Amino acid sequence: MTDATYTIRTRKFMTNRLLARRQFVIDVIHPGQANISKKDLKEKVAKMYKAADVNCVVLFGFKTQFGGGKSTGFGLVYDNLESVKKFEPKYRLVRAGLVETKPTSRKQRKELKNRKKKFRGTKKAKVGSGKK
Repeated sequence: MTDATYTIRTRKFMTNRLLARRQFVIDVIHPGQANISKKDLKEKVAKMYKAADVNCVVLFGFKTQFGGGKSTGFGLVYDNLESVKKFEPKYRLVRAGLVETKPTSRKQRKELKNRKKKFRGTKKAKVGSGKK
């Protein structure tokens, strides 16, 4: 995509030192076009905020305004890749391609869920890792 076909604006910018990131609402104005791919947006945001790596930028929750032409989502720019892996939820790491998942059968997942029901708190994690 060329830069002239869409513009990016950020609102509600906030620096979150505890989570080692900058966070903001991102508005993408793309008149007469379908949605812009997250990959293109990531690269442009990484350049805008001088991110250490393209993988340090996390974009999610995009909604297109009725009638098209404008999309709004949420963006996070982490200081480094370690903090991305430390603070981001696992499903978003999988989406970004930073973590691989092991495919398990539906029956195994259901049995594990039912075993976990019998425990509370941190013991649930031990049940999941112990019996494999």
